[in-house]
Amino acid sequence: MFQSAEIGHKLGKAAYREAVPALRAALLAAQVDLFEQHKTPVVVLISGQDGAGKGETINALYEWMDPRFISTMAFSQPSDEERERPPMWRFWRSLPPKGRVGMFAGSWYSDPIRERIEGAISVKELDARAQQINRFEEMLVNEGALVLKFWFHLTKDGQKQRLKALSSDPRTAWRVTQWNWDRLKTYDQLQDAARHLLRITNTAAAPWVVLEASDDRYRDLTVGQVLLKAMQSKLAATVAPRTPMAPMVRVDLDGRNVLSELDLALKLADKPYKDELAKWQGRLSELVRDERFKHRSLVCAFEGADAAGKGGAIRRVTAALDARQYQVTPVAAPSDEEKAQPHLWRFWRHLPRHGHVAIFDRTWYGRVLVERVEGFCTEADWLRGYSEINDFEHELIEAGVIVVKFWLQISQAEQLQRFKEREQVEFKRFKITQEDWRNREKWHDYQQAICDMVERTSTGEAPWTLVEANDKNYARVKILRTLCERLEAALQQPTPSDEASTDKPAKDKKVKRGSSDGKK
Repeated sequence: MFQSAEIGHKLGKAAYREAVPALRAALLAAQVDLFEQHKTPVVVLISGQDGAGKGETINALYEWMDPRFISTMAFSQPSDEERERPPMWRFWRSLPPKGRVGMFAGSWYSDPIRERIEGAISVKELDARAQQINRFEEMLVNEGALVLKFWFHLTKDGQKQRLKALSSDPRTAWRVTQWNWDRLKTYDQLQDAARHLLRITNTAAAPWVVLEASDDRYRDLTVGQVLLKAMQSKLAATVAPRTPMAPMVRVDLDGRNVLSELDLALKLADKPYKDELAKWQGRLSELVRDERFKHRSLVCAFEGADAAGKGGAIRRVTAALDARQYQVTPVAAPSDEEKAQPHLWRFWRHLPRHGHVAIFDRTWYGRVLVERVEGFCTEADWLRGYSEINDFEHELIEAGVIVVKFWLQISQAEQLQRFKEREQVEFKRFKITQEDWRNREKWHDYQQAICDMVERTSTGEAPWTLVEANDKNYARVKILRTLCERLEAALQQPTPSDEASTDKPAKDKKVKRGSSDGKK
């Protein structure tokens, strides 16, 4: 992929000065249109070798464009806070909202390349990381983002000359350290890893632009023009591109499904309920204070029919926890800030640190439930939602997060009784709205969506627990018992960090860990 970036591209001063004014004016106009239309975020990845001019190009774009509509994120080694969450957490938090440009100096490509150079991962593992990246970038594009990826390339001699030139100039000498010279020794390994990764991630949704970086003027002007043309093309598009989706086909010839087979008559009398409640709350309290939990975290997802008792069940869970240790996140209609981001963004931002618990009252499954049934998103959106949710949960589990998901099911008759009770009891009236009554009219549609959700997202690593919730006592004890059993089983397994240190030791301990693309 680097041959076309080794032919000596150059641009004279006169040609550069002549081209810049028109480019600046066009970039500013495109920025304003982008901001006013508020429909597209622009994600720009600036990657490449040490000394290739990544920082200079970003500075040039800031000079040519309006900095009010740009944000730059520079990623090096993750902080302690970032290490205690899935690797993609820090990138999700930094995504630009619709109408803005986000420039990434260092990105989700940084760690895979560095780890491959150090020998910490195999080619097969690098390929797996590449496929995860492809799905992430495809999701961004399907959500309306414009993703531009630039790789600044230098030959080995060209990189050496660039470092020498920077070192000899008092104005830039501070930018070159012994670390940069040491990294020059791994040039060949970087080329091999980058060439392989770029080939696999050079997709139609987010292709790479490989640039020769030996000439500053050629490099900066090319990036500016590519960015301009991409923004103009995106602004001119009237229909968002969509990945082709197979239609949802579900046939239950005998009328039976995972919900119809639940025994909603299950009950637990008050006396045994109190004993069981105390037993499992005590066990949960012990488990979250276990030394092993200090290196894990817990995400509890609560979904269910209206009036199924999610709130009461959550209160019985939190009663066993230290208030400093958990956070309950109620999920309603997305705010304007959340609408400006991919739909999973608002859930990534609430992921817990090690030793903490995140409880979601309604969850990311809204995309394949209420948004599907109520028509708040397109069919293509909710169809791809299943795989995006599975990817999200897989990333959590790979990072050591324990994911437990509950669906609370009640009958239509029980729901009607609870609705009427809420209308009669003063301190419960706030719980019942006109929307709840309207949703009852779509009971069959919601049941169909729930069955599809369970079928497509109840995985071996994050299965659904279907809770018979007509009797609140029974439901609450089942939830607590399941939570304890899942938590106890998970704590008996080694953490991902333990497995990494045992199974995949780095081969080259002399190479210091820097940030993206093998750079400091």
